[in-house]
Amino acid sequence: MNCFTTPWGELDLARFPADPRDPFRAWDAADEYLLRHLAGTDGEPVDLSGAVAVVGDRWGALVTALAAHRPVQITDSYLGQQATRANLARNGAAPDAVRLLTTQDTPPDRIDVLIVRVPKSLALLEDQLHRLAPAVHEGTVVVGTGMVKEIHTSTLQLFERILGPTRTSLAVKKARLIFCTPDPARTPGTNPWPHTYTLPTGIGAASGMTVTNHAGVFCAERLDIGTRFFLGHLPHRQGPDRVVDLGCGNGVLGTAAALANPASEVTFVDESFQAVASAEATFRANAGTAATAEFRVGDGLAGVPEGSADLVLNNPPFHSHQATTDATARRMFTGSRKVLRPGGELWVVGNRHLGYHVKLKRIFGNCELVAGDPKFVVLRAVRR
Repeated sequence: MNCFTTPWGELDLARFPADPRDPFRAWDAADEYLLRHLAGTDGEPVDLSGAVAVVGDRWGALVTALAAHRPVQITDSYLGQQATRANLARNGAAPDAVRLLTTQDTPPDRIDVLIVRVPKSLALLEDQLHRLAPAVHEGTVVVGTGMVKEIHTSTLQLFERILGPTRTSLAVKKARLIFCTPDPARTPGTNPWPHTYTLPTGIGAASGMTVTNHAGVFCAERLDIGTRFFLGHLPHRQGPDRVVDLGCGNGVLGTAAALANPASEVTFVDESFQAVASAEATFRANAGTAATAEFRVGDGLAGVPEGSADLVLNNPPFHSHQATTDATARRMFTGSRKVLRPGGELWVVGNRHLGYHVKLKRIFGNCELVAGDPKFVVLRAVRR
């Protein structure tokens, strides 16, 4: 299940964090297709002797296979970065074989081979191509990869507009490659990210808030309807609460909690580097530097002291890339129970059909319906 056969040998790969109930592999047909192309299985091999950058490698499969060429990996995912570290070690690569960068870091000055695993977010692709364009030169080999359902006309248009002429391969095992020829004369214009907008009135403490979204963060150009529903039902608390905005995204929930209760201390947590940067910008623009806040990129609540929180606010995701799964929500709920003090509360918003109340009752022993409409529910569970 975990053995990935590549032109550079067989690799033992796993996602992070390890979960025996997770049925998904750490690679797919798009990764296989790309590596075969680089090795010359379908023609001439790509010269990998220069500076190689890999963008969006989901669990480190690509850079682990290419570790001998000392690539740079650029990712928005803390979990993906941790998976990469573990997979490199598991397969005997030197600790410094791959340079690990985040999407918030300064990109390399020069790239001779640019490999792009197409992300789910078109905005994140746009942002990253803009950021990397200055490092690309006329001789740079640019190859993208993704499953057929992930590559659209708009995807190709971004490569074409920002870097140069673009074409695609035939589909193999429902995967495609993207080939782009850099055009030094191309003028792609200004990177439109991050994006800033103002929230409407009538949504409690968040009314009129200025929100900053870096590319790739959920609902980048408007307030998503689940969060909007949650904002109308946030708990009314006063005093020195320790609040955690878990899976914070752009930080709207945690910032609203800070505005409603200025004596609170808020910790913003997300596994996305883009999200945490967005949350910090949102918080600073609205709560200023006088309010107390901490911003953590990490694996859920790992590193947050047990029994330290009074309130956890959570709008959990139910997708991992293209796969639908409740694994992330389950881990968030379990982690929340550990970090809450006795009497502390977890407040969750979710789609009604996801049945989060069942999981919360199993983990906390209790669950109360705070509010609901035909689509969403707000639930409250208390650490006994």
